[in-house]
Amino acid sequence: MLNIIWICFFLAAFCTALVKLIVFGDQQVFALLMEALFSQSKSAFEISLGLTGVLALWLGIMRIGERSGFIQLLTQCLTPLFSRLMPDVPKDHPALGAIVMNISANALGLDNAATPLGIKAMKELQTLNPSPDTASNAQILFLVINTSGVTLFPVTILTYRAQLGAINPSDVFIPILIATYMSTLSGLLAVAAVQKINLLDKVILAYLAGFTLAVGGLLSYFAHLPQQEMLAQSALMSNVILFSLVITFICGAIYKKVNAYDAFIEGAREGFQTAITIIPYLVAMLVAIGAFRASGALDLLADGARSIVHLFRMDDRFVDALPTALMKPFSGSGARAMMIDTMKTHGADSFAGRLSSIVQGSTETTFYVLAIYFGSVGIKHIRHAATCGIIADFGGIIAAIFVAYWFFG
Repeated sequence: MLNIIWICFFLAAFCTALVKLIVFGDQQVFALLMEALFSQSKSAFEISLGLTGVLALWLGIMRIGERSGFIQLLTQCLTPLFSRLMPDVPKDHPALGAIVMNISANALGLDNAATPLGIKAMKELQTLNPSPDTASNAQILFLVINTSGVTLFPVTILTYRAQLGAINPSDVFIPILIATYMSTLSGLLAVAAVQKINLLDKVILAYLAGFTLAVGGLLSYFAHLPQQEMLAQSALMSNVILFSLVITFICGAIYKKVNAYDAFIEGAREGFQTAITIIPYLVAMLVAIGAFRASGALDLLADGARSIVHLFRMDDRFVDALPTALMKPFSGSGARAMMIDTMKTHGADSFAGRLSSIVQGSTETTFYVLAIYFGSVGIKHIRHAATCGIIADFGGIIAAIFVAYWFFG
């Protein structure tokens, strides 16, 4: 899928530039294309290099959290919920542990740990599947919750915002929490409707009520504040929560007698390697998007979207962040590059820059997760998995747009 998207960027850029040259006599368009290729490749390298320190910092901190047992703690807290949501999975089956550990790792931003755990969970669920080539109800629910992108600690997004000059990189933290909650809730409701899951079960209801009260408390608190005060309070709360989490991880390491410094160094070393590893991927995507933008093709799409928005007499500022939203279900690296391009073009603290960050944090890459997780166990018939995953994506994107206008509008 990513290969097709990447090629289409270049072909669309070439065709648009050719039309501009032949029909409109624009003799500079191909010069702009070549300039975009060189400038974006240089920019991608500089961004990756600048990310090294910040990635090393956060991955070091997250490794302390991992060693301190916070994944296991989340696993213990969430196991009763998933045992009720997946009645076909026996309570003592190893699939439940792998599922909850995967969700916990995703929530804490531990992507490297989350994917192997997710594949393990899918393989364990496959042992219970009566039709090995067809997705079971439990497998679909697990996948949709993954694609809804439960995010409690959006490390990567905060890192990119810091690198691209955001005054307060964490000011999108609370909006991301709200949007990712709506995405997960949308996916869960969609699956529950198809699979006839009893959401009124007292255990499920207690968990949903707890999550909803937490998010509702945030909404209620910010709803009564003037916008400038809301921004100030949101930034303060975000920074307090994030730094408190750092201190909690360190205190957990002390309690568990874990060498926090060594754990940090181990994670930071991985952060350095990650920054180097993403260079070719970031160059590839930013160059393709740069050519697509320089040719005028992206402007044509944006202008078309704006025309439709204007018909309904709506504000059109969210249109500039739509490329990230449209790319997200298909490619995580493509959506990340779109987010970076939006922040570079409009500014990290612009409305579009913040909205693209919220969108990036509110959902996961649906079709990538489908391919990886179902492909790992040979499932060919996915039933309602893609539909429910897209519903989760749509719920997250709509919530992201609304919460962006509310906080930054």
